[in-house]
Amino acid sequence: MTIATVGLAAELKVHADRHGPVTLGVVGAGQMGTDLAVQCALMPGIRLGAISATSSARVEAAMAMAGLEWTGADTAADIDRAIESGRVAYAEDFRTLCASGRVQVVIDATGNPNTGTMIALEAFRNGKHVVMLNVEADITIGRLLKREAARAGVVYTGAAGDEPAATVELIGLAQALGFEVVAAGKGKNNALKFDAMPTEFEEEAARRNMNARVLVEFVDGSKTMVEMVAIANATGLVPDVPGMHGPAATLEDLAQVLCSKADGGILSRSGCVDYTIGRGVAPGVFAIVKPSHPRVLERITDLKVGPGPCYVLSRPFHLTSLEVPLSAIKAVMHGAPDLQPVDHPVAECAAVAKRDLQPGDVLGRIGETDYRGFAMTWGDARAAKALPLGLAEKARVTRPIAKGEKLTYANCVPEESYLVTRMRRDLDAEDARFLPGEAA
Repeated sequence: MTIATVGLAAELKVHADRHGPVTLGVVGAGQMGTDLAVQCALMPGIRLGAISATSSARVEAAMAMAGLEWTGADTAADIDRAIESGRVAYAEDFRTLCASGRVQVVIDATGNPNTGTMIALEAFRNGKHVVMLNVEADITIGRLLKREAARAGVVYTGAAGDEPAATVELIGLAQALGFEVVAAGKGKNNALKFDAMPTEFEEEAARRNMNARVLVEFVDGSKTMVEMVAIANATGLVPDVPGMHGPAATLEDLAQVLCSKADGGILSRSGCVDYTIGRGVAPGVFAIVKPSHPRVLERITDLKVGPGPCYVLSRPFHLTSLEVPLSAIKAVMHGAPDLQPVDHPVAECAAVAKRDLQPGDVLGRIGETDYRGFAMTWGDARAAKALPLGLAEKARVTRPIAKGEKLTYANCVPEESYLVTRMRRDLDAEDARFLPGEAA
């Protein structure tokens, strides 16, 4: 029996029949880049045109796993010829990939804030849409990248399948139905250990075919803080308290915990981002909503959504890199993003020391031994002169910092050679107008 092609798949088929497949360029050949290569090989109407990475061995392994033929490329013309011949082009330099005439969308799968910044700007200069799987870059200078994309006439978007875009999808549903959005966020998918170190997780990382540093970025809470800040910056929802609450609420009682104190919960206000470590929510995302009309309350209760007055709308899964090509499709076919920051500051992911740090220390990467992410409102972070997580790599410590203390511009100096540092400085100067007493 043949199943009819419906929905997005049908729409994509029509587009591919008329214009050819949506052609992607991926930067990064780690876990996410490899997933994307495999997924592109399986999806009708999509093709991986080019991949860029510093390790040709990783690219070779990814291509073998995906069953794709590939060839090296030194120029943009080489990439175009490879794509036209049905092969994937490998270019070590992402600038070459971005300059290809055949690549329509560039996906950043590097996870490095400075690298992601350079990739996005180069893609915009070449008229390419950008899917930013690199949430760390987005929360650091996403508003500037959104602006540069608009100037270039292309789309800048967060990635479908990642928790921020999946959560914002639920928030949009709730808003379309006229519900008050009380809170939104995710279930934490890994153990939570704020001072986790990569050496502790090498065995688990090997079992899961992951880099230990990447795994620790999840375990020490940094990734959760980054993702919740991305949701905040895309919606205006805010962390209720620094670091958020992170209760052990299950799916069954989540709506009665992450609601306002007036409704029996722990939040000081409505309109917050948060996460839970309770059972039954991870690997999903949620939105806590509150209808305003008694008839709607009656109907939702009758439909077994919960006892009220607040209810949880949940998506029990997010498929990470497997869904990312959907954002590329949306950018090409509709010129629309799945996730973008709003045009004013909302939240910040600061950096907090995971161990005692001394003057002269040069800090490593997110997920290593030096610091972790910590979600705050933008106003609180600005008042504390907190160093954004995205600027912590290669920052130099200038004063002693105790374990658990925030990294700030008073005790650290960010790496001046990084483009992301300079762009963030420009953004901070612009954002002074949002401080109390200044014109908004």
